[in-house]
Amino acid sequence: MSEETKEKLLEVEAVSQRIADLRRRVAEMADYVKIEERRKTLAALEAEQATGDFWNDQTKAKEVIAKTNAERAYVNPFDALSKTVEDAGVMLELAEMEEGAAQQAALADTIAECDKADEFFSKLRMQSLLGGKFDANNVFVKLHAGQGGTEACDWVTMLYRMYQRYAEDQGWKIEEYDQQPGEEAGLKDVYFRIEGPYAYGTMKAERGIHRLVRISPFDANKRRQTSFASVETVAEITEGIDVEIKDEDLRIDTYRSGGAGGQHVNKTDSAVRLTHIPTGIVVACQKERSQHMNKEKAMNMLRAQLYEYYEDQKKAEMDRFYGAKSANGWGSQIRSYVFCPYTMVKDLRTKYETSDVNAVMDGHIQPFIEAWLQMQASGAPRPSVDPEKDDCE
Repeated sequence: MSEETKEKLLEVEAVSQRIADLRRRVAEMADYVKIEERRKTLAALEAEQATGDFWNDQTKAKEVIAKTNAERAYVNPFDALSKTVEDAGVMLELAEMEEGAAQQAALADTIAECDKADEFFSKLRMQSLLGGKFDANNVFVKLHAGQGGTEACDWVTMLYRMYQRYAEDQGWKIEEYDQQPGEEAGLKDVYFRIEGPYAYGTMKAERGIHRLVRISPFDANKRRQTSFASVETVAEITEGIDVEIKDEDLRIDTYRSGGAGGQHVNKTDSAVRLTHIPTGIVVACQKERSQHMNKEKAMNMLRAQLYEYYEDQKKAEMDRFYGAKSANGWGSQIRSYVFCPYTMVKDLRTKYETSDVNAVMDGHIQPFIEAWLQMQASGAPRPSVDPEKDDCE
């Protein structure tokens, strides 16, 4: 047997072993993601949607659709994974029947199919880490400018764009509720809702203080500036949670929605700001032209924030549902984004880092999120962070 023949046999054997390993992993994954239970749940939800009176209760219908999408987010990728692995097996059998260049081309196609299977594994592996009570829910997000003045307001705008790009990549929908512009540039605050399967479970990894280091475009002397912005995430509460909001505890302010002006300017006080007096929690919405609709959306956001607040008072379940509260306090940044004198984005909790700042700002934050979810699942303690120092200086 020639050396060339031996090498080809070894290559075929290596691909065969890879496919056998993929099949083993598929069987293991079917067990730990409980795929058969999810199939039954999905079938029941789809049957419920097929009934003639499904849309009579629109609130319940939307909840059922959200649950259906959450189950499909597991079942569809798993089915695609299984099919990809089986296709790879068939392609290998065909490759073994070929010789020479035709065999090499067939093996290359088989390897590409195996690579595709690995991508499906990565997606499902991350979803398997999302087992929290509200992880499958939509999420309310608030970005707030911290220390840094105009620079911090611009940083909020940059983060908002980053999350918009990330949501786009995930196939999620972003709905802006309210924003407060900075005095010179950028945004002081922006409230928005992300709708999509496991939006909260994923975005909770972003909760905390995000630190920017760069040459300020607002400084004529081109000095290096450090600024901060906070990211708050709260799960949208859709059912089974009773949060009492007394009328006497609520202050309702209306104001004119902001906009560019012109013929479409809103000339009525349709924007709504709600202040919960006992807790000091403030939410606002100016998205809709109807004051009633803005109030309804603001109330949904307030209910979610109050639920979080009351859970914080209880302490017992807080870490499990939302992560330690200290992660959302000033002086405890979770991630540093350095643009100068070098480029580096580093998560100070997981130590995951990349030098590709531009890709991160374009929404490629999935590796940071996966690293945090894996750390949470492993039960590893979060390392302490000096608020004035980190190794991204």
